[in-house]
Amino acid sequence: MFNPSNSNQQAGLSIISVLCLCVAFQAYAQVLPEAELGIKIPLANKPVSRPMSIAYAPTSHRYYVADGGLTAMMSENGMSLSPSPIEIYDDKGAFINSCKPGLDNRSIYFNEAKQELETVTYNISSAAGFFPNTGIFSLDVDEKGDLKGSTNEISGHNPAFGDPSTIPTYDPVSHHYFAKQGRSNKVWVVDLAQREKVGEIALDLTSAGVAFDDLADYHIAYTGVTGEELAILDVDHKSVLVFDINGKFISKSALPGNLKLHAQNHISGLGYTNGMFFVYNEPEGEFGTFCGFKIFEQPN
Repeated sequence: MFNPSNSNQQAGLSIISVLCLCVAFQAYAQVLPEAELGIKIPLANKPVSRPMSIAYAPTSHRYYVADGGLTAMMSENGMSLSPSPIEIYDDKGAFINSCKPGLDNRSIYFNEAKQELETVTYNISSAAGFFPNTGIFSLDVDEKGDLKGSTNEISGHNPAFGDPSTIPTYDPVSHHYFAKQGRSNKVWVVDLAQREKVGEIALDLTSAGVAFDDLADYHIAYTGVTGEELAILDVDHKSVLVFDINGKFISKSALPGNLKLHAQNHISGLGYTNGMFFVYNEPEGEFGTFCGFKIFEQPN
């Protein structure tokens, strides 16, 4: 069992005030029995490997789709860089441009506390050995929200993340990461200041009526909604399952029956951002489409 109230919260006063207001508002959210489509983002280019995750930056009103699956290779200037791109779309889903910061992305997110884009790479835990350009990085953007291509390291290897393929999500209030462990119901809770996990959440899959292999293998979303903090894709039953911070099953939100989920949805193409749960629907459009679904009902 994990209690986030015991964590050391160091965010600035103004940021905390805004976040507390958001949490108070979201505390009354109810899980929608049927998810509502909020946005579609058709990919403008063929993925170099596979789209891993997506983030929305309220500062630029843009979505950032992070490709991943390609490890760093030696470039002409002797740098070890991954060819995986990050594509940028506006808040209506129209393509703007792309950039290659050189990282094998697993999770991209907007850190509200720092007001910056950040990404977690493959093998953050070093469980698969040691690779260059591995860890957590902030992504430099210009005043328009375009990526500059440069990055800054926040953290290097940290064994507390466990599975090398994990796609962690981040809580900017507690400063904890939630790292889903592959082929299990386990979610490790990580504080970057520690080299060991600070907590472990066991999802109650029995109450949810599912098995671990029905679900996304490496991704669970931190929603920020009090009492409904964790959401995970049930690939086999086309729904999003919602749990509380201790792993108790709360409810599920059914996705459209015509959504065509495939094997890759177990391991990639997922995210929770801008109040929506995103799923990559590969058969839709020329190069696939990210579909954002509202899974919570907001009060009037």
